[in-house]
Amino acid sequence: MDWQPLWLTCKLATFTTFILFILALPLAYWLAYTKFQGKGVIEAIIGMPLVLPPSVLGFYLLLAFSPSHWFGASIENVLGLRLVFSFPGLIIGSVIYSLPFMVYPLRAGLQSLPVSLREASFTLGKGRWETFYKILLPNCKSAILTSLVLTFAHTIGEFGVVLMIGGNIPGVTKVASVAIYNEVEALNYGAANQYALVLFTITFVILLLVYSLNNRFLRVRQPS
Repeated sequence: MDWQPLWLTCKLATFTTFILFILALPLAYWLAYTKFQGKGVIEAIIGMPLVLPPSVLGFYLLLAFSPSHWFGASIENVLGLRLVFSFPGLIIGSVIYSLPFMVYPLRAGLQSLPVSLREASFTLGKGRWETFYKILLPNCKSAILTSLVLTFAHTIGEFGVVLMIGGNIPGVTKVASVAIYNEVEALNYGAANQYALVLFTITFVILLLVYSLNNRFLRVRQPS
């Protein structure tokens, strides 16, 4: 079994999770505590990857990333970076596709905190962002862990988006899910089973870890 697709998959999931965590923190705070008339539209856009077929999203991203499109052409002219059939393109596509898996658990965790926590911080003279990073986030450990793990695991299992954007270039865009597809298409079920078994084990261990830690966090927070 070639381990390169598995390494590339973990690399993609790590970059995607890190970038999304940085982007999702202020976005989740804004969604949790801001009220305005068009908020539902923003939430619907963020949640589209949850219900939209990956091939549909991958198709439109492929068009946008193409050098013949103004967005793809601008990125290539300004940054010298081609997004189609490249690893950076996979990262951007994965960030878009996994966005709700990072944002929604963080928002739910913030909304579950008592209002008095923020009010007490404001009363003590703390600013909005200082309250967020020093008071609210330390009390959202379970939500943070859940969002990180779900995003990482979801990125590992991506297929439609990464195939549409990246194609099947060994060492560049051939991730594990694409490798499984290739082996099945070639009727090489033994190799496909090896890839699938490794991904199954990784995701199971990750989910087992997050549920165990979340249960521990709940026991610590509950009074004896």
